[in-house]
Amino acid sequence: MQTTLSDAAKRLARAEEAERILRSCVHCGFCNATCPTYQLLGDELDGPRGRIYLIKQVLEGQPASAKTQLHLDRCLSCRNCETTCPSGVDYHSLLDIGRAVVDQAVARPPLQRALRSGLRNLASHPTAFKRLVQLGRSVDSLLPAALKAKLPRSAATAQARPQAHHERRVLLLEGCVQPGLSPNTNAATARVLDRLGISVTATPQAGCCGAVDYHLDAQARGLERARHNIDAWWPAIEAGAEAIVQTASGCGAFVKDYAKLLHGDGQYASKARRVSELARDLVEVVAAEPLDKLTCHSGQLLAVHCPCSLQHAQKLGGSVEALLKRLGFNLSNVPDGHLCCGSAGTYSLTQPQLARQLRDNKLDALESGRPDVIVSANIGCQTHLDGAGRTPVRHWIELVDEALAKSPSLA
Repeated sequence: MQTTLSDAAKRLARAEEAERILRSCVHCGFCNATCPTYQLLGDELDGPRGRIYLIKQVLEGQPASAKTQLHLDRCLSCRNCETTCPSGVDYHSLLDIGRAVVDQAVARPPLQRALRSGLRNLASHPTAFKRLVQLGRSVDSLLPAALKAKLPRSAATAQARPQAHHERRVLLLEGCVQPGLSPNTNAATARVLDRLGISVTATPQAGCCGAVDYHLDAQARGLERARHNIDAWWPAIEAGAEAIVQTASGCGAFVKDYAKLLHGDGQYASKARRVSELARDLVEVVAAEPLDKLTCHSGQLLAVHCPCSLQHAQKLGGSVEALLKRLGFNLSNVPDGHLCCGSAGTYSLTQPQLARQLRDNKLDALESGRPDVIVSANIGCQTHLDGAGRTPVRHWIELVDEALAKSPSLA
């Protein structure tokens, strides 16, 4: 695609990157075939090709409008289009560039600003978020249905973690909302890794990965969170930690991008590159180990929801399914597994109507094989899907942990 950036756009820090991405797009439209919002709305401007055109217009000097902002906001950043694109267009990077330019030019309404600011601030205070969840559960009968659906269906507490005693050690990104919404996920991770001879080293100084800020109009603040985490992890990395494990695939996708996002930072570029090299989704860590002694005995039928951040961003589609089959679980077939569930980080809160439509479509597909439980690999997707009050949705590692605990040969 031919493009001529405006003088203002040429001064952007990522101008060359934007121009390169725009020129790589051949406008074929294959991306629309797998774009969730285009499938729902049928509007060219609510598909990747149309959004690329809108960003191109703005970068060439045409004024951005609230309508431009709306079409960019409606994008889930699921990156399904990148998997489909025959030209390898780096769509999500262009979207980040375009959103930043448009958000600077177009003031949001007060309610939108308040919602986005609130979400960003909650992400930086996991203890406060956990208390808010507990408060919400105590008065859930008084809450509107839409808000009640965001709370866990049942109270859950984190069970005990094993003491670190193995020579092999990994770091674990605790997350900002997962401890409040699914507190046993990280504890189950530590117990399963312990069985594999791997200890989890706590790094309480590390906080939110930065994705929430970065994707909600605060890219600079998101990068500051990345730098903060690098500083928090660095002593343990120097001491020999072999990986930085993420149990939420959305966080994992962002941490793996630290190297790219901070490549121009003279102070952090090399450290960010090392952190991205060490970043591993939990399924990568477990699947790389010998699992002969970890055969699970479970009579449950599972449906696997593969988050977009796992299959399209991290290119690990099918990895959870393959691991669970190795461990002896029975899985149902899930049609249209490539399509987004509508969670997309904070999307279910900023675009609730579209998110609900996508959620219900995804649940119909997941439940088509009549599973007992649906498992996911991302806390946002897990909470969003479970909020429908249909088939229970949990993190896959909790099912593995429970099955192992019930196996007499592994006790």
